[in-house]
Amino acid sequence: YGKFLAVLAGPSFAKEMANGLVTNVCIAAPDPSVAALVQGQMSCRASCFRCYASDDVMGCEVAGAVKNVMAIASGAATGLGLGLNARAGMICRGLAEMSKLARAMGSNTHALPGLAGVGDLLLTCSSEMSRNFSFGQRIAKGESMDQILASVSSVAEGVATAASVFKLAHQLNVDMPICNEVYKVLYEGKDVAEALMTLQDRPLGQEFHETPPVAH
Repeated sequence: YGKFLAVLAGPSFAKEMANGLVTNVCIAAPDPSVAALVQGQMSCRASCFRCYASDDVMGCEVAGAVKNVMAIASGAATGLGLGLNARAGMICRGLAEMSKLARAMGSNTHALPGLAGVGDLLLTCSSEMSRNFSFGQRIAKGESMDQILASVSSVAEGVATAASVFKLAHQLNVDMPICNEVYKVLYEGKDVAEALMTLQDRPLGQEFHETPPVAH
């Protein structure tokens, strides 16, 4: 039945969708006819909900998971008062890490420059409506992970995902420095400011070691 499955991904805060605000997402499926079928059934002009079709299922799934870890990092940078330049850099480098992991897992990376990649990353890493972004802000201001989790009823998915991504990146030998530092802050007690400076102190190099994802 796998060929009949489709993945929905993209920048889509539920509250805004429920209020009928314009939302654009991506529907990915291995079978183009399935993607087109779901796209047609879910797109609704009256609800301002539009779907684009994609064949990059793995890219959508990886992006949907990793962006939550990146949002914690972005929130932490914001919580430390590092400014908008730092946030923009975090988002761009986060996309690079996300792309490397997706490629290592078999993605053709078609989804990464689009709604599922860049779109959802921008949204999740820059809004206090994002549970993960808010979590990162609170971590940066001195609260512990346990304190934060105990004070909210909603789930910050990036907390658990950070451990999974850390393990997966090492298994696949994918360099993901931002995700590594988020893991160390959450699970090894590393100081947030020290973790962010660790990223800045890494050896200098080329922006892209591999061909970056290109929009199609």
